Order: sequence, then C-alpha cells, then structure tokens
Amino acid sequence: MHARRWAAGAATTLLTATALVAAAPGALAAPTDCGYQLDTQQRWASSLCTTGTGEHRIRVLQKHFLPEVGLIPIEGPWQPAGTVSFTNITPHTTISVWVETRG
Repeated sequence: MHARRWAAGAATTLLTATALVAAAPGALAAPTDCGYQLDTQQRWASSLCTTGTGEHRIRVLQKHFLPEVGLIPIEGPWQPAGTVSFTNITPHTTISVWVETRG
C-alpha cells in the first residue's frame, strides 16, 4: 500500500518536474556570435547575431558638434538572431557602438 502511494507521488513529481523544464526560459537564449559594422562615410550601422533564439539590435552613441546639445543615442530595431538590425547615423562623432541582446 505504501509502495503504491510512493509510486503515485513519484509519478506526479516527475510529471511536474518535466513540465517545469519544458517551460523553462532557456528555450529563449540570448543571441550569440554577434558583430557589427559601422560606415561613417555612408552614415549607417548594423548588427548581426548568427546563433541563439532571442533578439538583438545595433546601438550607437554619438557626440553632437555643439557641446550644449550633448550626446545622440541611436538604436536600430530589435531583430531575431540571423537577421540584420540596421540604422542610419548622423555625421557627428561616434563615441561607441555595441550590440544589445535580449533573450
């Protein structure tokens, strides 16, 4: 009798654990193998992540030539891994470029 209750409880626990693993957020892994391109002459930037299942976008920070204006944050659209995120940039000085990811 105790063995039957234990087996039923173990089966329920196993089913619950299996459901939790199946629903785990690991299915959406942040993109990896990411890189970017920057062309200041033609004024564009892009990013591409080749693996993973999340999304990425290109981010650029520029400095306006008028100091009182300050920094210019620019971002491309979120794109799934394997797809390019593209944005135009200004003719101002580029301070930094990076790929932002979310999973």
